[in-house]
Amino acid sequence: MIPLILTLAPLRGFTNALYRNLYSAHFQGIDSAISPFITTLSAKQVNRSHIRDILPENNHSMPVVPQIIGNDPAGFIQLATRFHDLGYKTVNWNLGCPAPMVANKHRGSGLLPHPERIAAFLDHVIPRISARLSIKTRIGRIKKEEIFDLIPIFNQYPIEELIIHPRTGIQMYSGEVDLTTFGECLPLSNIPVAYNGDILDYDSFVRLKERFKSVSRWLVGRGVLSNPFLPELLRYGKETIHQPVERFKKFHDDLFDAYRAELSGQSHLVDKMKSYWLYFFRAFENGESVFKKVKKVSTLKKYDEIVGRFLAEEATWHQG
Repeated sequence: MIPLILTLAPLRGFTNALYRNLYSAHFQGIDSAISPFITTLSAKQVNRSHIRDILPENNHSMPVVPQIIGNDPAGFIQLATRFHDLGYKTVNWNLGCPAPMVANKHRGSGLLPHPERIAAFLDHVIPRISARLSIKTRIGRIKKEEIFDLIPIFNQYPIEELIIHPRTGIQMYSGEVDLTTFGECLPLSNIPVAYNGDILDYDSFVRLKERFKSVSRWLVGRGVLSNPFLPELLRYGKETIHQPVERFKKFHDDLFDAYRAELSGQSHLVDKMKSYWLYFFRAFENGESVFKKVKKVSTLKKYDEIVGRFLAEEATWHQG
């Protein structure tokens, strides 16, 4: 039987060390996480504040692979070396970020139309870092065919894992994932391929797993934020989740308390928790109604009142 390897995908502003540690305290099923990306630096030294999210003392739960974004080989080597010195055996290069402010600087997915630059980068970096390298990419920035120029390049290097999100960069997160193109990549890659994209519930995962029988590595991101039980569902099946509202409430309350201790000012705390409810509400049959109220909240007292009453008295977990 092919092993099931589940990785928490990086979502900037959400899946930070605070979230990862609390997630592991309340839920099961995730094998490791990739950190939200850390940008390369032009400075000679790496300040601890720049890499705070992956400092070992801030990560005491799930194993983490630090992710680096940038197109400067020297800056990448600097960060990768620091991460290796901290004990990380693998680093990930972000070639997938679709944000225009990133891609327009030829970072993330903005590098994908330039295979010669990617080859030159890997030529320079790989012999000069001690950590293993994995790559997270999309099928292209503009055109899906870009991936077919890149895989032969990737195959020339000792890359540990190739994570493919089957959308182009300009799609951002909209439109359908291109499963046909993803499938065409599998026989072309000499590197273990992981799938990333729109694993939002149990049924969607079963369909993907049935279609791509050779794939054992799967990244889950937005689906976990919407339903933190998702990795347990994927690993153990639908009948394994008991008292979901009660378990979610304990997680929510711990997350709230942790951010209360970290953030200054109630407006920052309210805004942070409201951002998580962009995903949380999807886990409940009646979640949309509470989300409409949460969006309008501006004080901690009102947030506590609305969310507290919902989770204690009104919430109905979505069983799909």
